[in-house]
Amino acid sequence: MTDAPALRTAVPHADGKLRCPWPREDIPLYVAYHDTEWAVPEWDDRALFEKLILDGFQAGLSWITILRKREAFRAAFDGFDPQKIARYNARKVEALMQDAGIVRNRAKIESAIISAQAWLKIQEGDGFSNYLWNFFDGAPLQSNIRHMGEMPAQTPLSAKISKDLKARGFNFCGPTIVYAFVQAVGMVNDHLVDCCRHAECAALSYKQPPYKKDKHGRA
Repeated sequence: MTDAPALRTAVPHADGKLRCPWPREDIPLYVAYHDTEWAVPEWDDRALFEKLILDGFQAGLSWITILRKREAFRAAFDGFDPQKIARYNARKVEALMQDAGIVRNRAKIESAIISAQAWLKIQEGDGFSNYLWNFFDGAPLQSNIRHMGEMPAQTPLSAKISKDLKARGFNFCGPTIVYAFVQAVGMVNDHLVDCCRHAECAALSYKQPPYKKDKHGRA
């Protein structure tokens, strides 16, 4: 998840809509992210890579911190193109360490490079999106959570995905990071049931491109 007060139900905003309690109404960027991105099913290989890397950078920080720096991250990391990131060298790492627009953590920067290399190997097979969605049988899980106290920090499934990602060479992808990731990219719809986005995101699940089990389109 993102930054969320415990035991909170959906809260009304000035526009009359009920929303999850974590996107503060006085931070429009956060509300927009909640309303347009969070829990929307994502099927694009590169976009999924970007979000997983950003969730790794979030470790120990708030998501709004990363969200405010996202455009700077995109500029610094070549639009999160895994093929380019996989070729970063020590000189590039040093340049990134001097970039005040991003989180200057050497371990996380080097992890992004290692993870890009791992992404390329998965992409040679059925693709990163299919690899991840296979854990969900190609369909988002729909939760029925009414307050933040019911929201898990991780699940057995996120632990399974984390273990597999690590085995394939990814870093900064523990079970908690992975659960935040699958929530954000719509593999799990964890909007509170009273939130205006819960039903909307559930409906979006049926409007995505047909799920394919391999890169050749064979189900």
